[in-house]
Amino acid sequence: MIILKQSNTTTLLTYLKTTINMKAITYTQYGAPEVLQLKEVEMPSPKDNEVRIRVKATAVNSGDWRIRKADPFAVRLIFGMMKPKMNILGTVFSGEVDSVGKDVTRFKIGDKVFGHTDMRFGAYAEYICQPEAGTLALKPGNLTDTEAAVIPFGGTTAFHFIKKAAIQPGQKVLVYGASGAVGSTAVQLAKYFGGEVTGVCSTSNMELVKSLGADKVIDYTKEDFTRSGGKYDVIIDTVNKISFSGAVKLLNKDGRLILSAAEMPEMLKGFWTSMTTTKKVMTGVISHTAEDIDFLKKLVEIGKLKPVIDRTYPLAQMAEAHSYVEKGHKRGNVAIVVA
Repeated sequence: MIILKQSNTTTLLTYLKTTINMKAITYTQYGAPEVLQLKEVEMPSPKDNEVRIRVKATAVNSGDWRIRKADPFAVRLIFGMMKPKMNILGTVFSGEVDSVGKDVTRFKIGDKVFGHTDMRFGAYAEYICQPEAGTLALKPGNLTDTEAAVIPFGGTTAFHFIKKAAIQPGQKVLVYGASGAVGSTAVQLAKYFGGEVTGVCSTSNMELVKSLGADKVIDYTKEDFTRSGGKYDVIIDTVNKISFSGAVKLLNKDGRLILSAAEMPEMLKGFWTSMTTTKKVMTGVISHTAEDIDFLKKLVEIGKLKPVIDRTYPLAQMAEAHSYVEKGHKRGNVAIVVA
């Protein structure tokens, strides 16, 4: 029998605690996709009100590569001027609860969950801790982890603005960038709320957008929708490539223009338009709750919302995934298999 003295026991426990690591994609400087490196970092421990999740899948979204690259420059004002304050990106995930804090009541060990980290990031890792009251829900049983992980980003973004626009049955809705992560979800949500939906995308994505429920699809490579003569109650630009003045002209008297990817120039134009006309322009930072992710889960379960996945990469190929997404031609989402 080996007998350890108290001092030796304490040293051993401290050593064991500090050597419990996990794999994660980290970055310590802004730049090209190659700044993303697979490393071992310390595994997080849940606080009293948190759950720890073994991440099985995540996704690469436009916000991820923009923060990695500090594009636009304003990213540095929030996330660190010279170098990033937080070193693990990733905002969406699907996985399994493997540990819970003492005050947690909504979830238990073994629950399969999916959700959004809000502004906490950290999903490019094998484990992540999240508050139980955050944007977190039980995973839809009819989706794989890879499919579930791509729902929260486009889902919460599109749902945030569609709720603000209060789309009513019979209203005419146009979605620009209808084949992307946010656009493919916006088409489905607008249709669910009764809108007559027109999707705008490239030639190769027209069949996809039709399959998502769009009543009409416009190929932007062949037709300028701002010259089509149509009028809309709601126009949703998901990629910040729309003609602002052209879109405003196509709105009905009390129409709403949603700019989900707007930057400062578009925000200022939107503010002025909203102040000086009866038309409203909606931009800004999105917010979402556990109720929002639960709503999206229910839509998935009844077949009213389905994930769209372009490509899937393993965690070790995160740089390649970022490079592909940054080109701006993906269909729907790019998923990452973590475990």
